[in-house]
Amino acid sequence: MRRIWKKTGPSLLLLFLAAGCVLGFCGCHGSKGLSPFEVPEELDGSRDYEITFWAKNDTNKTQTAIYEQAISEFEQAYPNIKVNLRLYTDYGKIYNDVITNIATNTTPNVCITYPDHIATYLTGANLVVPLEELFEDEAYGLGGSEVRFDSPSLEEIIPKFLEECRFGGHYYALPYMRSTEACYINKTFVEKLGYTLPETLTWDFVWEVSEAALAQDEEENFLVNGQKVMIPFIYKSTDNMMIQMLKQKDAGYSTEEGEILLFNDTTKELLYTIAEHGGSGAFSTFKISSYPANFLNAGQCIFAIDSTAGATWMGTHAPLSDMSKDKVVEFETAVMPIPQFDPENPQMISQGPSVCIFNKPDHQEVLASWLFVQYLLSNEVQTAYSETEGYVPVTSKAQESEAYQEYLSRCGEDNSTYYDVKIKAARLLLENTGHTFVTPVFNGSASLRNASGQLVENTVKSVRRGETVDEAYMEALFGDITSLYRLDQPGASGMPEGSAKEDLGELPRTSVFLLSSLAGVWFLMAVYFLASAGRKR
Repeated sequence: MRRIWKKTGPSLLLLFLAAGCVLGFCGCHGSKGLSPFEVPEELDGSRDYEITFWAKNDTNKTQTAIYEQAISEFEQAYPNIKVNLRLYTDYGKIYNDVITNIATNTTPNVCITYPDHIATYLTGANLVVPLEELFEDEAYGLGGSEVRFDSPSLEEIIPKFLEECRFGGHYYALPYMRSTEACYINKTFVEKLGYTLPETLTWDFVWEVSEAALAQDEEENFLVNGQKVMIPFIYKSTDNMMIQMLKQKDAGYSTEEGEILLFNDTTKELLYTIAEHGGSGAFSTFKISSYPANFLNAGQCIFAIDSTAGATWMGTHAPLSDMSKDKVVEFETAVMPIPQFDPENPQMISQGPSVCIFNKPDHQEVLASWLFVQYLLSNEVQTAYSETEGYVPVTSKAQESEAYQEYLSRCGEDNSTYYDVKIKAARLLLENTGHTFVTPVFNGSASLRNASGQLVENTVKSVRRGETVDEAYMEALFGDITSLYRLDQPGASGMPEGSAKEDLGELPRTSVFLLSSLAGVWFLMAVYFLASAGRKR
């Protein structure tokens, strides 16, 4: 036995080590086994910290400047904490990079994101920091005694916005900015068609006016604008469109536990209506036609639905419009809540970025990250950022501040800081916060959201191609979308915990290469062991 071990023991040991490595790396995907975060008694001021902040920005340089200014001011308050900013142009890219970096334990410290995305991040054990203990810590919590700037208290965060960040039994984020959707309307064209905007916009009104706008002369110019192009109604985010329609109809979408209810009879009825107006040319989407703002500003659209955060692109004098001036037409822009089925009970989605903190082995580093997150909720940052687009601050402290109230009161003074469409969009949310809602958050809710929009997109594309949209079409569509977004698979649909191992998707290529290499080493070691044992026998 000793001779066998002398010859084969080292190989056997290497075999076990290789197996352990493979198992270790496989087990790490989606879970780094970090210990639960515990709030340190104090921030160690004798050392330096370097944290990373991933944020989203389109082409708005003012927003970039606000991030940079916030970081500079925070670093003045905390000279030993350095914040590295990384900007993205899309929330989806942030999400994909976080998922990729989970496998290598290189997630950022602070990340602007959405609760649907955080729900997927939570498949890694202790990966995202629950915030309750940090909220309430007397020294470093919200409004804490050791915080070196004017931090808002927990009570000063708008309760409805804060509650949107609670799921899975914990608060895993803080709201950063909030928006909803608005309908930007060419009021001039509505009245030219002989209509008057109602106090509350309804779906029936929008469909009727949109169909009326398709009238053409003998030369196929549209009568309402005298042009060859007119798409009366364009919706930017079709997932929001379907979600809000279902909410207004009190129909199923999903449960808090993650049960999928999207594929129901009400959804079919809505899609039949969408198919009717998509087929006539009265309705289109961003993915099919392009940005609603471009058509609205060119006089080629009457109802353009987009986020209130997109208000600076909307209207004749939109400050961020990138169209050539000779293509823009003069018209009066009305800003109204999205169409409703029941005007007496309006429902609109609440959206906008939140901020989460990723756990790290060094809990002092996490505490430094938390202090920076608090600074993002300070009046200076909240007010400055909300003035760039149609966002509203997430704290009553900022909303009620003298600076923000003065900003609102100067609506229309110019076409930049006080652009009237932008401020009207912000007021729309301020006045309707009580009518907003959010969808349930669970692992797979992001896929469900995408699926709801894909139903609309596919239906409109189909009628444009001359396909028949009937019961057989709907059954096939529901099946295709279910398969495309894996809504019939464990984990993807938020099935009960324990029903199957949750999956974060494919491993990054580097991880696949490493695991394959280790598997190869394991195989060679096994062959060597067997060969050595055979020679001994």
